[in-house]
Amino acid sequence: MLTHSTDLYLDLMKKVVANTIYQDNAHGWVRNKDFDAGLPSIEYSDELRSGGRDIPRVAHTMIGGKRLDNLHACVEQVLSDDIPGDLIETGVWRGGATIFMRALLKAYDIKDRTVWVADSFEGIPKGDPERYPGDDLAPLYRFNDVFGVSEDTVRENFRRYGLLDDQVRFLPGYFRDTLPTAPVTRLAVLRMDGDLFESTMDALTHLYPKLSVGGYVIVDDYRALPPCRVAVYQYRREHGITDPIEEIDGVGVYWRRTS
Repeated sequence: MLTHSTDLYLDLMKKVVANTIYQDNAHGWVRNKDFDAGLPSIEYSDELRSGGRDIPRVAHTMIGGKRLDNLHACVEQVLSDDIPGDLIETGVWRGGATIFMRALLKAYDIKDRTVWVADSFEGIPKGDPERYPGDDLAPLYRFNDVFGVSEDTVRENFRRYGLLDDQVRFLPGYFRDTLPTAPVTRLAVLRMDGDLFESTMDALTHLYPKLSVGGYVIVDDYRALPPCRVAVYQYRREHGITDPIEEIDGVGVYWRRTS
């Protein structure tokens, strides 16, 4: 499906959104009993960046090269197979993965699909352990000075790539408030990066029924965050989903909907 120029453009886009070009340093991830040690700076590492295991200080995505390659392959497959529907990411941070989705549509001159950008644009919500046991075990909201990226900033990031247009639509707010009434009619790719049980379950509950047969579900935090994994397991069990879960890089997983 690729032409030489398209291949070069998309390969460069992945390198730029992950910033393997200028190789920015990352926020360190220090854990202690209070989960309160802060995020010091660590030097750039090809290994960490490729596996999406660092938190870049400048790059527009933290999902890493391998998960970008997976996103690339999934979007190209639904385009090749003419699977109907839009593309969405729930939990976008600085917008890099959704920017790359829009670049894919641009590269193939696709004008009848939308990229949906769903995020609180305030950071990760505080977990509610009474309703969602486990979401309080990793209080990521304490680092919302890093994780909270405004909608205006994400829009500006799209603009800098020349990719902010009417095929990009934003869904600002917590998923529990936005996804039940989101004007999304059909999806071909559902990429979830919400970290928590609640965020993952909200995305599956309100968006999986809109995913076309032949479309893909991508779960960014499946191996890294147990509450996210439990939500996926529970939803699949309750809805009789048996499509095999495929590994990406030891952290993210995906499956293709067959029924």
